[in-house]
Amino acid sequence: MAETVRRARPERAAPGRHLVAAGIIRRTPDRTITVRVTTAGVTGVITKQVTR
Repeated sequence: MAETVRRARPERAAPGRHLVAAGIIRRTPDRTITVRVTTAGVTGVITKQVTR
């Protein structure tokens, strides 16, 4: 007996849009880390938390 395979999403042409950036912000008690990734490269900043 032949198996029938069903795909969750049918194959189709790729849309005209694509991911151009992704990033993360992580906060700890003493600092904040911000990272951004784009097609041009990766940037990041580590800053100290300001005590109030």
